[in-house]
Amino acid sequence: MALHLITGDDESLVHAAVTDLVHRLVGAGDRTLMVDDFGGDEYELRAVVDAAQTMPFLTDKRIVVARDVGRFNADDAAPLVAYLDDPLPSSDLILVGGGGRIAKSLTDALKKAGATTTNTTPPTSKRDRSAWIEDQVVAAGMKLDPQALARVAAWMGEEAGRLAGVLDTLESTYGTGKKLTVADIEPFLGESGSVPPWDLTDAIDRGDTKTSLELLARMMQARHPLVVMATLHSHYVKMMKVDGTDADSEAAVAAVLGIKPGFPARKVLDQYRRIGGTGVARAVALLAGADLDLRGQRELPEELVMEVLVARLSRLAAPVGAARRR
Repeated sequence: MALHLITGDDESLVHAAVTDLVHRLVGAGDRTLMVDDFGGDEYELRAVVDAAQTMPFLTDKRIVVARDVGRFNADDAAPLVAYLDDPLPSSDLILVGGGGRIAKSLTDALKKAGATTTNTTPPTSKRDRSAWIEDQVVAAGMKLDPQALARVAAWMGEEAGRLAGVLDTLESTYGTGKKLTVADIEPFLGESGSVPPWDLTDAIDRGDTKTSLELLARMMQARHPLVVMATLHSHYVKMMKVDGTDADSEAAVAAVLGIKPGFPARKVLDQYRRIGGTGVARAVALLAGADLDLRGQRELPEELVMEVLVARLSRLAAPVGAARRR
């Protein structure tokens, strides 16, 4: 049995921490049988308690995730508080902050039950924040010289959640062997008002067609369609390399891609599991067709070719419901 509370000011950092924790708790197990994930505005904590009190089926444990628990008041949280007084040993429970201030009765119950609390908010002082950025770079297997680290810190500002995406992009471009300079990273930081490429691929991975198309329109104001196409191609080629292999863990995927285990490998594995080999094959076919159209196979406007491509790619991702089993 494990109890966790994950909080933070940046939604993307909280999401990454939850993803990493679930991945570690699942291990080599079957995610579809082990994980119940509750999110959105409609679920109630009674449903979370019911899931946590259910014995695992064909696995040794159940993992229950409840997001935005700050939206529940003390009365709403009462069933969960009661459960924490005698939790089921075969269930791991992950509570995620957000939606408001978490009820004191719930935080007290978590503390009493010995829950592990993780605050993902980076340090506020300039020195500590710079050290935090350097730690993230090292953890991603990357090397940046001091001037490049300072440039990343200035670019990131208060939006710490953008760091993982740019590190992922830099790793896919340069690998992990080269120490990068400001000149190496500058093209990937984008101009003011532009869209970092990982924002687009993240929206596509979520199956958020509306946001994907909005980001595409902004991105193409500063980038040629073939540059955007290269970003999408690199994104799906990683999943294509995993397809047909026995890689079913972060370490195995990292070995296939020739990178160190960490966030980039985990991200590829999670999305591959989401769309599967059939989805990857369909994505590659869509990319190939759009590439030919951009090069003149059909007389279509470049904007239309890219819009159709991005809309179709985003629809490959499974829709996310208020509560889902992974």
